Amino acid sequence: MHRKKPFSNKQKKKQLQDKRERKRGDNGGDNDDVPTRYNANHDIIRINQQPSNKDGGNSNRFRLHFEKENKAEVESRKKTAREKLLQPVSDKELEVDIDDIYPSEKGLGLPRRPSWSYDMKHDELLRKEEKSYRDYLKDLHSRNPPGSLSHFEHNLETWRQLWRVLEMSDVILVIVDIRHAVLQFPPALYHYITAELHKQAVLVLNKADLCPPPLVVAWKHYLASKFPHLTTVCFTSYPGEPYSTVLQKKCARRRGVRDKAGGPIEILKACQEITAGRVDLSSWEKKIQRDALIEQPGGGDQLDEGVESVLMEHHSDAAMKMSSQTRELYKDGVLTLGCIGFPNVGKSSVLNSLVGKKVVSVSRTPGHTKYFQTYYLTPTVKLCDCPGLVFPSRVNKQLQILAGIYPVAQVQEPYTAVGYLCERTPFLSVLKLKHPSLQDVPAHQQQQQQAAQRWTAWDVCEAWAEKRGYKTAKAARNDVHRAANSLLRLAIEGRLNLCLRPPGYSCLRESWENHPDLSEITALLGRTGEEEDREESSSEEEEKDRDANDPDDDDEDGGDDNVGLGGLRRNDDTLSLCHSVNMFNSLQEND
Repeated sequence: MHRKKPFSNKQKKKQLQDKRERKRGDNGGDNDDVPTRYNANHDIIRINQQPSNKDGGNSNRFRLHFEKENKAEVESRKKTAREKLLQPVSDKELEVDIDDIYPSEKGLGLPRRPSWSYDMKHDELLRKEEKSYRDYLKDLHSRNPPGSLSHFEHNLETWRQLWRVLEMSDVILVIVDIRHAVLQFPPALYHYITAELHKQAVLVLNKADLCPPPLVVAWKHYLASKFPHLTTVCFTSYPGEPYSTVLQKKCARRRGVRDKAGGPIEILKACQEITAGRVDLSSWEKKIQRDALIEQPGGGDQLDEGVESVLMEHHSDAAMKMSSQTRELYKDGVLTLGCIGFPNVGKSSVLNSLVGKKVVSVSRTPGHTKYFQTYYLTPTVKLCDCPGLVFPSRVNKQLQILAGIYPVAQVQEPYTAVGYLCERTPFLSVLKLKHPSLQDVPAHQQQQQQAAQRWTAWDVCEAWAEKRGYKTAKAARNDVHRAANSLLRLAIEGRLNLCLRPPGYSCLRESWENHPDLSEITALLGRTGEEEDREESSSEEEEKDRDANDPDDDDEDGGDDNVGLGGLRRNDDTLSLCHSVNMFNSLQEND
């Protein structure tokens, strides 16, 4: 028999250090008395654990804090995913009203920073903020029964970041993913910025290239009707691409084409209207024009010499706590733009596009940006970046996962979210899956039996695992959990596209398709009449790429492209919101 080797002193020291770190959790870094549970009935899980810093600092201070899910509910959803047959939903169910997500009577606001003065000590201010936050959570849970709220941020340190950014900024850029715009724009935030802070907000509808232009126009007008004093602009980091497939981005990088953005000039015009000449923004306008020339073929070699560097500032706690709520606007003739938004809305990509080069690392993991920092865009324009923050809402948790708000790697039960996605997209024609029960059926009989098969969420995950070759390490069975996570990431990235719609969109669809503003949105997205030709050519490139990288992956006929679940046809209205090109043939297993 082999005896276990005793732990060395180094291993014991490491275990003791890890134990202390787990006990400390995220106790606010400098303060060990910050509670990690603000309500005895709500356990909090901390996400994205980081190793300890050598200098003794707490590197986990700003990681995500979400409420733990009930184990019984998780097991119940797993059972449902195995048994419930998927049925295509009506077009009406894709329409979402912001009042359903953020009911005014449920108290789904944001915690306020309590009043303070420069005479207060730092510890006294922290304790006052902690008490205010506990009272906020207590009131929030008293109005909403357990399980009714979606996942939202429980880390007080992250809320403190938001308070400082709102106080420092003159104009607030609220960035949302246009596919799920109403999920990521809390009305309470808008009213807090405009009514209490007396500042202007600009709503940036990012990733506009992932939505059909008529839907973009519909969202702009819906939000304008709900928030009359809100300035709304559209933004895309990949104009000119039909739904910006990943393969097309890779091909562009291989050809040496620099990414260009559509929307910086619209943000500039909005800020010019808000500032009304009180800030000289001519340097910003010249920068946008210069960046546009650099993006042209051969323009970078001629203009790179005159480009000034970007000054970046990391803000310490001392700098943050000295910010004043009554700070004058446009101090010293400088416009400070605060950039806030939910995780995974593309906030870092917008910042990089505005600056003109990569200054913020981009990740699809929610909570990637840990603390706020500022960038001097020009001598008179400063950008202030805030970590992604999840506000409390009544959104369906499956939809919250598909919107990228909750980290996919932390989802205990991803199968019902996959089912939610498949009921709202023509997944069979896009993914070209074989039903698990037909894996051993001869090829000539599969096409006849495929249309009659009924799918569950578990079947979809198992079929995708079989197609991609995802196997468990020990028994070599289909790794269904990995397949489910893969499908969820495809939805977040836009390769299996789910776009929500404003109320009444289906009834007024024809009017949106002929709206006068449609040409402006089409020009922003870089779409032309030759879009269909580009899609066909891109399809051929994807086929070549698939054959070169994955020769054993046969491309089976999926039958009629309008076939959805179990042979049921989905109407053209649903298909128009999804990709017309199969983008999954270019995916490799590591993706």
